[in-house]
Amino acid sequence: MARNMTFENTAGPARKQAVALRAASDFSVFYNCSFKGYQDTLYVYSQRQFYRNCDIYGTIDFIFGDASVVFQDCNIYVRRPLINQDNTITAQGRTEQNQTTGIVIHSSRIMAAPDLKPVQELFKTYLGRPWKIYSRTVIMKSELDDLVDPQGWKKWNGTFGLSTLYYGEYMNTGVGANTSNRVKWPGYHVISSVAEATNFTVENFLHGRSWLPATQVALGKDLTHTKLLPHGEESDDSEASL
Repeated sequence: MARNMTFENTAGPARKQAVALRAASDFSVFYNCSFKGYQDTLYVYSQRQFYRNCDIYGTIDFIFGDASVVFQDCNIYVRRPLINQDNTITAQGRTEQNQTTGIVIHSSRIMAAPDLKPVQELFKTYLGRPWKIYSRTVIMKSELDDLVDPQGWKKWNGTFGLSTLYYGEYMNTGVGANTSNRVKWPGYHVISSVAEATNFTVENFLHGRSWLPATQVALGKDLTHTKLLPHGEESDDSEASL
């Protein structure tokens, strides 16, 4: 477990791939941490991982890997890339359909970092692209700012993975959450049922009830609630849930 730490790679955008942290341990937790880089900032390599109240900065594929990972109540900051580059927030690496891995972003915020905000109209920003053929990423009950391209997701190479990936969006808010002009790929889903979305909660996706309570990290509300209070504080309108 890491708490109140910053992991940074200072190589800058011109040096291209430059990982700030590679996480590969099972039952790993990052709480109140920051991850700063440009391309490939955070390599969620493998196993079960949980990120809570964290800040993640980057440009291209800056949350990538093949872990079973949930980001909850996190701030995801998209930075200014090089000229003629697009930003892609995630690049998930599932290679087999029966793998239980994927990237889940829940009750978080996706926004432009200060260096991108004044010029964000010059660069396209996408929620992700399929690094591997069964790439799986779900974004739910999060706030997406106006930097997100209306198509939402970007191709990796031609039609690679477009029918085998699973990309889902569920009850997000903000200008960038409008799904009316999203990609029409067979593997893209606007999730409409709580039952389907519940598969990607901390409890179900990470089996978190069996190991996260021991960390004493405050957890957010379940999918019947739309908003988390700052720093994991619980409101009184229902019981807390993983």
